[in-house]
Amino acid sequence: MPFLPLLLFLAADDPADSISRQLKTMVDVFAAVESQAADPVAPETAFYQGAIPGMLRTLDPHSIFFDSDQFQQLQQMQKSETKGFGAVVSVLPGRVIVLQTLPGTPSAKAGLLAGDDILAINGYQIARLDTEQLVQLLNQAHQRQAILDVLHSGDTRVTRLTLTPELVDTPSVDRAFMIAPGIGHLRISSFDKPTGKLVKDTIERLGGASLKGLVIDLRTNPGGAVEAATETASLFLRSDQLIFSIQGRAKNSEEVRVPKNTQPYTFPLAVLIDGKTASAAEIVTGALQDHDRATVIGEPSYGKGIVQNVFPLSGNTAVALTIAFYYTPSGRSIQKPLEGQLDIAGHAPRGSFHTDSGREVRGGGGIQPDEVVYPEARDRLSFVLDASGSITAFAGEYAQSHPVRQDFEVTPAVLDQLQLFLSERNIRPNTADWSSHRTWIESRVKQEVLTLAYGVPKGDEVEMQRDPVIQRALQKLTDATR
Repeated sequence: MPFLPLLLFLAADDPADSISRQLKTMVDVFAAVESQAADPVAPETAFYQGAIPGMLRTLDPHSIFFDSDQFQQLQQMQKSETKGFGAVVSVLPGRVIVLQTLPGTPSAKAGLLAGDDILAINGYQIARLDTEQLVQLLNQAHQRQAILDVLHSGDTRVTRLTLTPELVDTPSVDRAFMIAPGIGHLRISSFDKPTGKLVKDTIERLGGASLKGLVIDLRTNPGGAVEAATETASLFLRSDQLIFSIQGRAKNSEEVRVPKNTQPYTFPLAVLIDGKTASAAEIVTGALQDHDRATVIGEPSYGKGIVQNVFPLSGNTAVALTIAFYYTPSGRSIQKPLEGQLDIAGHAPRGSFHTDSGREVRGGGGIQPDEVVYPEARDRLSFVLDASGSITAFAGEYAQSHPVRQDFEVTPAVLDQLQLFLSERNIRPNTADWSSHRTWIESRVKQEVLTLAYGVPKGDEVEMQRDPVIQRALQKLTDATR
């Protein structure tokens, strides 16, 4: 019997046996909870909201368990099917103002109009909610029929509207126009299946290969489909250039390159990023930066560069697991170091990397811009005017009572009306503050009036003129075309 202790030792270290013991312990704990806890606990709650998410939290923040409802929502998102009402709104503390309703959508069919004040949703009074609560309420309202109490602009009687959400086409290229002679601007809000084609079609509409330059705005872009990022980057890179690589423990290393025989655009590029630029958006930015194809301007990006697979499970549930990491062509890891059990820090080395021309770029996670430029600074008066919704409300009344042409400008008479409007609401900035903010106030009033009269894209053109990040990008592209 001399081998018995060794056999027992090996059995004790058998991974399958260890897992079996741990699972039995978990079942025993649930049995005790089910029979002895003061309040009954459903198995789905105990495991779907407790045990399984708790286990995944020891890995990294992006490994997630999906119950059946969440998995169904994920599948709809992957199909780019989004339900909603087709309205663009301004969300302020205690206030929701309609900026635009899209033709043929539930909002337009119900009679919702630009400038309308939404006072209540499904019985919840808007005035009693903060911004975070409002966003949560609006997201919930998109899932099922909603009852809105609305005050139409210029009306004193509250109107009740019933809206049923429908599949709404929300194109990922949501802003595109010329910002200077020969220089275009387009914003990509996410990377969905059609994004690559949509970017190309939009560029052609702006002027195609004859453009002198293009600003690609990826600020607040959370990413999306990597295939769409690959198609977008391929519009600007040479045939067979590396776009990104993948490395992971259980996944073979992989390189993704520009398809052969492509005909890329060659005009100068500027890419705008910020702390909410993530994932697929960082893949595009890193590729264009490493190949010296674009100047990157703005703030350091978020740093989400993990490869995830969704593994379907029983009961129509699923789990998303991190299986590898994305790297830019120069070898930088996009993923920033995170707290958790994964050795992500080892996959995101800091230090110097180099672009094709030998220019230094920094590693350590995320994309560091070539030029750091911050958005416009906010102070007390501008914050009060925006947070209170005063300028938007004034614009609504003005657009309702005045004909607004596309070349609308804010005159001294309009500013006098605004001051009276603000005074009636106990907002009375002193002369020095009013004078120092005059240019900003004129721009904001013009933006809101044109938004309500002609839609959000028209107002965006005004906002762009005071955006320091866009203005710096325009200067760089103008210099490059001289």
